[in-house]
Amino acid sequence: MTESLPSPKEAIEQLLMSMTQFDASDLHLKVGYSPYYRIAGQLRKTHMPPLPDGSYIEQMLMPMMPEVRRSEFERAGAIDFSAPGHGGDRFRINIFRATGNIHASIRRVLSKIPSFKELHLPDIYEQTTTQTAEGLVLVAGVTGCGKSTTLAAMVELINATRSLHILTIEDPVEYMFQAKKSIISQREIGIDVPDFQEALRSVVRQDPDCILIGEMRDRETMAAALQAAETGHLVFGSLHVSDVQQTFNRILEFFPLQEHAFVRSSLANSLRAILCQRLVPGIAEGSRFPVTEVLINNSVVKDKILREEDDSLPAIIDQSSADGMRSFTSSLCEMIESDQIYYDTAMEFAPSREALQSAVKGIKTSSHGLVGRKGGMR
Repeated sequence: MTESLPSPKEAIEQLLMSMTQFDASDLHLKVGYSPYYRIAGQLRKTHMPPLPDGSYIEQMLMPMMPEVRRSEFERAGAIDFSAPGHGGDRFRINIFRATGNIHASIRRVLSKIPSFKELHLPDIYEQTTTQTAEGLVLVAGVTGCGKSTTLAAMVELINATRSLHILTIEDPVEYMFQAKKSIISQREIGIDVPDFQEALRSVVRQDPDCILIGEMRDRETMAAALQAAETGHLVFGSLHVSDVQQTFNRILEFFPLQEHAFVRSSLANSLRAILCQRLVPGIAEGSRFPVTEVLINNSVVKDKILREEDDSLPAIIDQSSADGMRSFTSSLCEMIESDQIYYDTAMEFAPSREALQSAVKGIKTSSHGLVGRKGGMR
């Protein structure tokens, strides 16, 4: 990058190309600041001079915004859309107004959809994808934990191994699928259909076998997903929550109290799995690995859902590893013992430090020492 400020068109082309070069996940554009990349979870300032004003950022990004979405941006003050890059990667772009100026956050979406192995996800993710013919599978996690990439890997595995009609509803479309054994229809909110509710009202009339809903955001979306799952469709969706128990809380929050019994009955019948994940810094510089919590809906779980005993689900997960279930603690323990992450890093992310301490012995810390059961150096 040059020290002088290039034209807006040249600036955005340089920045997007360098995202791929530096393996950056995100790019932040803010008036008065140099552009920043997020690399391995950390913000890194670029050498480009500070962006002078909102009109400069507007000139950078407006040519990339779909014409039909511009009135929406002017009305709402923020918009999500996706755009292709010159190197094959795609970019999910959020433009928003702040302090009277235009700012932007841009997420890079890899051109190649990674496999479960490349994502370092446990075997139960692949087993759930291949062995589930109908019902609801939820991927949960906070922002930036890889939910979209995990869902893309699931859909791509189905695309490669089964002859289905896959229909996705996304805001915006991120990974672009190329038909293999399946046929695929990808609908983008704001481009192909006005909103999730409108897309879901007609989805079952479009003869899908598998439906991907980019994010469960409200009652209507959740209700439509449950209905589709109960009528014989395979439904994948994501929720912005951190663990299994919060997943149930969030779903129930979408509905009034008088509908909770019905929702629980629907979940007990249609839910197949909840797959929660977080990204944790690895031993290798710049690496990150997913810590996972997995709930499989077996007869015991179904009974707990119906009896409103969600608070007992973590204990069931701990006791049911033979079914493919796994807790964040056991996942952290596996990664420590396989030399993917350090013990003290794991302790920072552990839901229970005491549980993790009792589960590991003689593993590495970031200072390359050994830690005993109680965490003391020896």
